[in-house]
Amino acid sequence: MPIRKKTKIVATLGPASSTKEVLKGMLDEGVDVFRINFSHADYNDVAERIQMIRDLNKEFGYNCAILGDLQGPKLRVGVMKEEVVVHPGDEIIFATGERFEGTKERVYMTYDRFPQDAKPGERILLDDGKLIFEVVSSDKISEVKAKVIQGGPLKSKKGVNLPNTNISQPALTEKDIEDALFAIKHQVDWIALSFVRHAEDLMQLRDLIKEHSEEKIPIIAKIEKPEAVENIDKIVAHCDGIMVARGDLGVEIPAEEVPLIQKQLVLRAKKARIPVIIATQMMETMISSLTPTRAEVNDVANSVMDGADAVMLSGETSVGQYPIQVIRQMANILKRVEDSPLIQVPQLPPHIRTNRYITKSICYHAANMANEINAKAISTLTNSGYTAFQISAWRPLSHILVFTSNKRILTQLSLLWGVKAFYYDRFVSTDETIEDVNNISCKMGYLEEGDMLISLAAMPIQSKGMVNTLRVTEITSCPI
Repeated sequence: MPIRKKTKIVATLGPASSTKEVLKGMLDEGVDVFRINFSHADYNDVAERIQMIRDLNKEFGYNCAILGDLQGPKLRVGVMKEEVVVHPGDEIIFATGERFEGTKERVYMTYDRFPQDAKPGERILLDDGKLIFEVVSSDKISEVKAKVIQGGPLKSKKGVNLPNTNISQPALTEKDIEDALFAIKHQVDWIALSFVRHAEDLMQLRDLIKEHSEEKIPIIAKIEKPEAVENIDKIVAHCDGIMVARGDLGVEIPAEEVPLIQKQLVLRAKKARIPVIIATQMMETMISSLTPTRAEVNDVANSVMDGADAVMLSGETSVGQYPIQVIRQMANILKRVEDSPLIQVPQLPPHIRTNRYITKSICYHAANMANEINAKAISTLTNSGYTAFQISAWRPLSHILVFTSNKRILTQLSLLWGVKAFYYDRFVSTDETIEDVNNISCKMGYLEEGDMLISLAAMPIQSKGMVNTLRVTEITSCPI
C-alpha cells in the first residue's frame, strides 16, 4: 500500500496555477486546499478557477477545498513618481486624503486614520521591515512627519506595518465585506480573516456569513499581530481554525520570537481541537529553483513536528516557476516525518460535561485505542463533520475515514490532518452500513484482510444523531 500523507497542503492560486492542466498536476501531487488571495484577486479569474477546481473534483474524485483569504486592513504606501531611495536621518511626510504620486519628501498612505492614531516615537516599517521610520509628529488631520532610521529603496504600493500603533481601523474593511460576499456567493469552503486582533473581528465576519449563507462557512483567524497573540484564548473560542502567518508576524514582532510563538499557537489550537495552518516562506527558493534549501526542508518538517494540520505555499505556487514540483517536494517531506514518535500531542481527555461530552469522549478513546491495537483506520459517519475535527485533533496513527451524505462538508474536511472524506448516502441498518463503508475503505486501498478497524456511529443510524457507539472489527475479507 502506498504511503499516504496525513498533513495537508494549502496552495495559493495565481498566474502560475491558472490552467486546468497545472491544477490537475498539483492535485495529483498532493494539494488538499487551494487558497484565493483576495489581496490580488480579479473576480472573473477567481470564478473561473473555482469552477475549474470543482470540475476537477467531480471528474477525478478529488475533494479539494477552496479557502478565501480576505486581505484585512493591509496598509500600503501609494504609487511613487520616480525611483526613490531614502537615507538615515532624512525626513518624510506620510499623507492621507486624496491620492497623489509619492516623492522623496512626501508619500501617500492608504490608512486614512493614521494621523489620528500615530504618536511620536512609534515605528513605521515598510516592505517587510526593510525600511524603518520613526514618527516625529502628526497634525492629527492628514499628515505624519517621520524620520528615516533604516534607509533603502522606497517602492510603490509596499506594505506598511505599525507595530507600536494602536490601529482604530476595523479588521473587516469595505473591500473585505465585498470579497466575503463574493466568496459566500461562490460557496467557498473556508474563509480566512487577516490581521485579526480581537474576537470581535471574527464575530463581525461570522454575522456577515450567517446573514448571507444558509450553510455554515468555517472561519480561520490569521495570527499576524502582537495583539492576536495576547488575545489568543478569546480568538480561539470564536474561530474554526487558525493560521500562523509568519510574514507580517515576523515584522510586527522581532523575528527571533516567531519560532516559539509558532509552537505556542500550534499547542493552543491543538488544545482547542481546531486545525492550524503554518504559512509564509516555507519553500521560498522554489519560486525560481527546482530544489529547496536544507533550512526550508527543516522548516516544513519542524512545522509538522510542532503539530500543524496543514502547511501553506504562497508565491511558490501563485507566481513560481515550479508549482507542481514544489507540491511533490513538500509531500515527500510530510510523508517522511509525520508519523515520528517525536511528535507529541497534548493528551488531555475531554472533561467538561457538555451535550457533546459523549461524542468527544468516544473520539478521544477511539484515537487512543487505534494506537493501542494498531488499527489501520478509524471510520466515522457524520452529518456535521464534528467527529472528524475531534478525531483528527487526537492525531491517531491510523487513517481517519469519514463518510457523509452532506456534500458541503466533503471538501471542508480536506483541511483536517489525516482525514479522508467519502460521499455516502445509504443509511440502512447499522450492520449493513458498517459493512458498506468497510467495503468502500477496502476498495480505496485503506484496508486489507487482517487489518483492525474502529468504526464510530450514531445509533440508530437513520436518525443521524451524535456519535454514541464504538465498534472494533477485524477485516476478514476485502472485496476485489
